[in-house]
Amino acid sequence: MSQAGPIAVYGATGYTGRLVTRELQRRGLDFMLCGRDASKLRALAGELGDPDVRAAGVNDRDALRHAFGDCAAVINCAGPFTLHGEPVVRAAVETGTHYVDTTGEQAFMKLVADRYDEPARAAEVAVVPAMGFDYVPGDLLCRLVARDHEPVDELRLAYVVSGFGASRGTIKSTLEIAKGGDVVWEDGAWRPAGPGPMRSSVVFPEPFGRQVAAQYPCGEVVTVPRHTRVRTIVARVAVSTMAPVGPLSPLLPPLMAGIGMALRTPVRSALHAALGALPEGPEEDARRAARFLIVAEAIGASGRSGRGAVTGSDVYGLTAVTSVHGASLLAHSGYDRSGVLSPASAFDPVAFLSHLSDHGLAWATS
Repeated sequence: MSQAGPIAVYGATGYTGRLVTRELQRRGLDFMLCGRDASKLRALAGELGDPDVRAAGVNDRDALRHAFGDCAAVINCAGPFTLHGEPVVRAAVETGTHYVDTTGEQAFMKLVADRYDEPARAAEVAVVPAMGFDYVPGDLLCRLVARDHEPVDELRLAYVVSGFGASRGTIKSTLEIAKGGDVVWEDGAWRPAGPGPMRSSVVFPEPFGRQVAAQYPCGEVVTVPRHTRVRTIVARVAVSTMAPVGPLSPLLPPLMAGIGMALRTPVRSALHAALGALPEGPEEDARRAARFLIVAEAIGASGRSGRGAVTGSDVYGLTAVTSVHGASLLAHSGYDRSGVLSPASAFDPVAFLSHLSDHGLAWATS
C-alpha cells in the first residue's frame, strides 16, 4: 500500500517533535513540519532536507485546517495536551486527516474519546491518542493477556522506570496530571478517582523486585475498556519511577495527594512559568539509559489468568518510533478503521509489538 499523503508533525520543533521528525526521515516517509513559530520550523527544515513548512498556531482554526488539508495523518507533539491539544484534534477531524499524538495525560485521552468518536466516524478518520511510550506497549499487552479470559474480572497493570530524565514538556504535562480529575474503571464504568491506597506494593520481575507503589492515572484505564470486556482495572506505578528509593518512599503517595490540591491554585501557573528555565530534555546518552518494565495480569471470571511483561529502554526514542509507525499505518491508502481508537483497536497487537522488537522492546505472555 502506498502513502496517501504527507504526515504532518505538529509541535515539530519541541523535544519530542524533533525525535519524531528524525524517525520519519530515517524511514523515508513523506512529512511536513507544523507549529506556531515559522522561523524555528524553517531552521529545523534546513537540518532535515527542507521538507514543507506550514506555520499555524493552536488558536488559528483556519491555519490548522489549511496545514492539514492535504495530509494523510498528523502526529501531534505539542503539550500539555489538556491545554493545547483539542484544536489540533478538531482540525484533523474536520479535514479528514488521521490523527495520533504523544500525550500521557489521561484527562485529555478521555476528553477526546468522549467528544470526537462520533465526528471521527462520520469523517471516516481514525483518532488514536497516546501513541507514545505511554501507553502503546501497555495497551497492546493488556489486550494480549486478556483476550483468552474475557470477561475479565480484574486487570492488574503496573509500571516501573529507572534512569528516567523528564523533558520540560513532560514535566509541564505531569503538572496537569497531578492537579487531579482522573478516573478509574470499576465495576464496568468510569468513576472519579479517589486518593487510592496510601501504601501498597507491587512485585516486579528482577532486577526491580518488590516496589512501593502508588495509584496511577494511566491511559489504559481509558483505552482498555474500549477493546476488552473487563470489570475492574487496578493500575499502579512504582514510587521509584517518580523519586529515588529511600526511607521516605512510602510517604510519596500521600504527599502526591497534597501536591494535587496545591496545583488547583495559582501555584500551578507559577510553576509552569518557572519551568521555562529548565533544559528542554535529557541528552541522548542519558535518554538511552532509561529502562522500563510494564507487567499486566488479567484474571478471568473463571479464576484463570493471563500474564505478560514488556521491557525496553529510551522512552522518548521509543515514543518517536511508536507514533511514527502508527501514523505510517494510518497514512496507507488502504487503512479503513475510524473513530477514536485505542492502539489495540487501531492496530494488530502482535504485529505492532513485533515491529517494536526491532527497536529494543522485549515482550512475553503466558
